[in-house]
Amino acid sequence: MEEQHEDHGHSVAAWTGVGVILLGTAIAAVAFVLPSLILAIIGAAVIVLGIAAGKTMSMAGYGSKGHHAQSGPLVDAPDEAGAETLGKS
Repeated sequence: MEEQHEDHGHSVAAWTGVGVILLGTAIAAVAFVLPSLILAIIGAAVIVLGIAAGKTMSMAGYGSKGHHAQSGPLVDAPDEAGAETLGKS
């Protein structure tokens, strides 16, 4: 029986995207403490840039290695691989 490991986004693209988004969130939080529309706009822009950076890096090959599309038959649970479970409950 083969063991499946989920990646859950542990990639350079995911870490970069989340890091930039956290920076934008910190800037936006400061904008609310010191009422500043300019800082709020900058924080929002950095958040959008973080999303774009993560997506772009993922498309460039720095994302997780495609665990989303599995080939082969559909199985109810990993421990039932090869068992006929279709239609049984």
